[in-house]
Amino acid sequence: MLPIIHVDMNAFYASCHQAQDPSLKGKPILVAGDPRKRNGIILTASYEARSFGVKTAMPNWQAKKLCPQAIFIKPDYDLYVRASSRVMDILGRFTPMVEVFSIDEAWLDVTGCEGLFGDSVAIAQKIQNTLKQELDLPCSVGVSCNKLLAKMASDMKKPMGITVLAPEDVPQLLWPLPVDRLFGVGRRMAENLGKMNINTIGDLARVPEELLRRAFGLNGRYLHLAANGIDESPVDPHSMDTAKSMGHSITLPRDVTAFEEAETVLLSLAEQVGRRVRRENCMGRTVTLTLRDASFGTITRSMTIPCTCATDDIYAAARKLLRANWDGKTPLRLLGVSLSQLIKKFEQVSLFKEDEKKNRLNQIVDEIKDRFGDNAIFRAKLLEDNGLNERKLGRTQGNAPALKGIRKKI
Repeated sequence: MLPIIHVDMNAFYASCHQAQDPSLKGKPILVAGDPRKRNGIILTASYEARSFGVKTAMPNWQAKKLCPQAIFIKPDYDLYVRASSRVMDILGRFTPMVEVFSIDEAWLDVTGCEGLFGDSVAIAQKIQNTLKQELDLPCSVGVSCNKLLAKMASDMKKPMGITVLAPEDVPQLLWPLPVDRLFGVGRRMAENLGKMNINTIGDLARVPEELLRRAFGLNGRYLHLAANGIDESPVDPHSMDTAKSMGHSITLPRDVTAFEEAETVLLSLAEQVGRRVRRENCMGRTVTLTLRDASFGTITRSMTIPCTCATDDIYAAARKLLRANWDGKTPLRLLGVSLSQLIKKFEQVSLFKEDEKKNRLNQIVDEIKDRFGDNAIFRAKLLEDNGLNERKLGRTQGNAPALKGIRKKI
């Protein structure tokens, strides 16, 4: 059995909008950084738009020229974060060994799960069907013996493909591909390899490891192993965790370049962190913000606040750190929020009645979400910022009738 599965959501941003608004299905959808600006770029194109030649990162004006009938949509990062959370929850039904890689990708190790769900291919099919039925979101799935090959496999058939890539298939299926198709090889690395007349993955596989080490240092060993389909890294459900802290981070498929967008992402992350901390009956004193730009430069900044588990407090600190450490223009690829210096929550008499109200409000929100799902209740800021209304919300939730009368703005 090939126990490693990689799930990659198809045209995730566009698919989220089509799932939210069924009238967009079958139409060319372009999620753009700023649809009103000709110098904006396409963040995600639906597969209907891609059939006209529209590609991610293409300028808006060029995409409109190729596909005049395209529907431009402003990105809604809160929608994507909430959809991602639901996707990962569904993956967790099949195995606890889920490693989140980005907002729309994850690896699963299904070793020992065949007695419950069948072999890896059967599990891949069940995952794909469940995501489509419950969330109306398409995905492609790769199945292999390790994370690298599973990731490569999921890229081979899109949309809604399932690909099995066994180690013995590497020479036939991987080696003919351009070297920049190898996971971990970016544009600059591909250019350097091209100068060495290494143009395909097969070319790279045949280069002695020692030569690659001399040229690229420690990366040389990775390149040699990866080109030969070798990857010994385990699926790690705690890869994003740090000691004595709870946090969430999101690697966005495309860059964030505005405070409004970044703060929307931070609010959603703070919601997830706060809920998780409260579920564990904990409080914390240090909020940490992680920012990673498009060149993979990463900064981490922290601030200490009064002990809290309230979403508002976590978000306020994260927002303050963002404003102090980012210019609002440098493209951001990853954002993360965590709460550390955790202690078990203790009962105390608050000096301020407002604190008691805030804690009770958070508790009520958690109870509603636990009972009716993450989308049952929203903060007014997110509702207003994203133009959501009751009708739209009702369409996206299978249990909408049960929620009538309890969905609130907070």
